[in-house]
Amino acid sequence: MDACTALIVDDEADIRELIEMTLLPMGVVCLPAETVTEARTLLKRQSFNFCITDLRLPDGNGLDVVAHIQKHCPNLPVAVITAHGNVESAVEALKLGAFDFVSKPFELAVLRNMVATALRLSCGSYSRPGENRPALLGQSAIMDGVRNLIARLARSQAPIMISGESGTGKELAARLIHLSGPRADKSFVPVNCGAIPEHLMESEFFGYKKGSFTGASQDKIGLFQAANGGTLFLDEVAELPISMQVKLLRAIQERAVRPVGAQAEALTDVRILSASHKNLAALVQNGAFRQDLFYRLNVIGLRLPSLREHPDDIPELANAILDRLSQQSRLPKPRLAATTLTALCRYQFPGNIRELENILERAFTLCENGVIRADDLLLPDGEPILIRQPATGVDAEAAPMPPSAGHAEPRTLPCLEAPVVNDLEGYLENLEKAAIQRALEATRYNKTAAAEKLGITFRALRYRLKKLGLE
Repeated sequence: MDACTALIVDDEADIRELIEMTLLPMGVVCLPAETVTEARTLLKRQSFNFCITDLRLPDGNGLDVVAHIQKHCPNLPVAVITAHGNVESAVEALKLGAFDFVSKPFELAVLRNMVATALRLSCGSYSRPGENRPALLGQSAIMDGVRNLIARLARSQAPIMISGESGTGKELAARLIHLSGPRADKSFVPVNCGAIPEHLMESEFFGYKKGSFTGASQDKIGLFQAANGGTLFLDEVAELPISMQVKLLRAIQERAVRPVGAQAEALTDVRILSASHKNLAALVQNGAFRQDLFYRLNVIGLRLPSLREHPDDIPELANAILDRLSQQSRLPKPRLAATTLTALCRYQFPGNIRELENILERAFTLCENGVIRADDLLLPDGEPILIRQPATGVDAEAAPMPPSAGHAEPRTLPCLEAPVVNDLEGYLENLEKAAIQRALEATRYNKTAAAEKLGITFRALRYRLKKLGLE
């Protein structure tokens, strides 16, 4: 393998020498440049595997180097050297496309970690899990845009804020960013910030030393250490209390954590991805979320669309969900009737893809003869989803499912149109009666078992039996 080459852009000779002495043992040959002009000349003359540039240069700014590389050498990872505490410049560099940044005076271990990660990206020498790798499904234009943005974000180490309603797949997007980047062979550690009791947060995030408090019988690593070299995904980050936000900000800026009871900080090499279904900007205005942490986490935003914004993807999503349910249960995969697809495509899905999964899981259990019909689509309280079917109510023909994910054939199931039922309320009531009657017959009129089969509580079933006159 050819030796890796790095371009070092800095007008201070001692900084250039320090970086070169640090990188030479890693097998990296360094070429120096003192100005923006010299850097552009060298970039035009030969290719590099990595570039690091100071922000303040005699004939310009390091951001000029970043912009030039983004335009002419987009696959070259470039990092910037910033003054200590100059977060604004670091954030601006990351938004321009810089791979990462390091602050003066920098720890040599931090520099080595950063360069090692960049070289894995430049040389493509990181593993990319294949068979079990998750996929972000949907052939709509909006989902194509999300996938393209994820591919670009994976090449950076910039903090990403993933926004979107509950159930849109924010953790899946974070996992794909991790798996598509140079940290793919390291740990991906997701944490729900709202699920950790406030008094345990510091020890959970940073770990603790043996004897630091009652019950600490041995050392315990925290989430930052567990994700070292990889990615830490902070889900529902808006739930962090202010006191923890301060400590989290310091850990991110200093790239170091101090376990509870420890005398010294320990360096960490972690990429931070975060997500929330809440409006963090509004929380900042209300004083519920620190502005400095918000700007540090929200360097680049990734918004996941609600399912209502791409309903044409519902057939493909439904097909993939039924594939998974069939494999997990080792039961034949049922087909979706045409009117069922109509109902699914017209439903608003306030719970997004997660709600689609739950509805299909219940329908998978309730359906008969290998066909999921519209009256099998029930919400958790036993109510059918809002549907419109042909007035005849005929549902004999099951529509073919679209090909499984990965096949090249185009989807053949658009959201179907159908005439409006005149008496929708009465029609829905008949569907509900039919679903309950089937569940009772299947369980030999055991109401507890029937309620479980329908996915509702026993009390809810009793109420519906009385309401529908089935007692």
